[in-house]
Amino acid sequence: MAKPRCGQLRTKRTGVMGVIKSLYGKKIFLDTAPLIYYIEENNAYVLKLHELFDVKNRCRFVTSVITLAEVLVMPLRVGNAVLAKQYENILTQASNVDIFEVNVQIAKETALLRARYSIKTPDAIQLATAQYCSADYFLTNDLKLRYVNMNVITLDEL
Repeated sequence: MAKPRCGQLRTKRTGVMGVIKSLYGKKIFLDTAPLIYYIEENNAYVLKLHELFDVKNRCRFVTSVITLAEVLVMPLRVGNAVLAKQYENILTQASNVDIFEVNVQIAKETALLRARYSIKTPDAIQLATAQYCSADYFLTNDLKLRYVNMNVITLDEL
């Protein structure tokens, strides 16, 4: 069996599949880790994420204010205002990213997800927001979220 190339996934059922290409034109919820890895150019994922985030691929990204709160922590902690502003600009000004605030419907779904899956509140808010905005996929690097009844994709699956 040939080794999968970058941006492809090998599964027993489907063989080699261009996962990133299958996401083109889809609405993808962006969890915190993929954004951090993209901006800070994590060597393990940067090529995949550059391909995915390339505007010409026409992916639509959605996220929540939780993502903004989480990505700003480290830059603010170390006094890196430039990096903090870069995160803020991507999430609030990029043409292919919509950021959602928590509302009553998301809060109720958050509680349901916490009760059903025993997950932490920030993770539940992220998942509830993805459901609220009808995301096709939830992109994360949090393996424990793969067991939630949603189309969760981890970075290693890209």
